[in-house]
Amino acid sequence: MNKTELVDAVHDKADGVDKKDVAAVLDALIDVVQDAVASNDKVTIPGFGAWSQSQRAARTGRNPRTGEPVQIAASKGVKFSAGAAFKKQVNK
Repeated sequence: MNKTELVDAVHDKADGVDKKDVAAVLDALIDVVQDAVASNDKVTIPGFGAWSQSQRAARTGRNPRTGEPVQIAASKGVKFSAGAAFKKQVNK
């Protein structure tokens, strides 16, 4: 499901809400979650899930073509943990 399909699905479920408003709220939600996780805050929606920042340490990898060691820099990532209700819905 892409963003347009998501907006359409939410519009169908939310009676009386314009697609334009659904798209604006979805964009705002995405911006808020991205800003919070970038600030190292955890965002939790009970029953749905939680986004948090994860840290990856620097490490040595290998170039698959040559086999030479390559230094991989430390980086930050994003982790999503599904909530209990979400997991239950998926496992029906």
